[in-house]
Amino acid sequence: MPRSARPALLLAGLLAAAGTAHFVAPRRFDATVPRALPGSPRAWTQASGVAELALAAGLAFPGTRRASARATALFFAAVFPANVKMAYDWRDRSAAARTAAYARLPLQIPLILWARKAARHED
Repeated sequence: MPRSARPALLLAGLLAAAGTAHFVAPRRFDATVPRALPGSPRAWTQASGVAELALAAGLAFPGTRRASARATALFFAAVFPANVKMAYDWRDRSAAARTAAYARLPLQIPLILWARKAARHED
């Protein structure tokens, strides 16, 4: 694997795993869907799983890597409200659960930066 492709391929692996998890264990994702969104939480869970799998596939191939990496950065920004909802909903849970939920919020920044780095290396 070319060194410059490594960030994109590792990100593709992360997205493929996350996308698969949306179908294997959907309930935990359903719970993070903001109530303000129309439709069922399961439909949003499945749609985001499909999106993650499609982004992973796009990152895996040099010809689509740059566009997919940019779309991945936008995707990570778009799912931020679900992370905020999760942190709010978990405010009465154990300290460990609250810590996990709050830790997800700033995690979006390095994920977005990772996707941007992958966009710069499309070979």
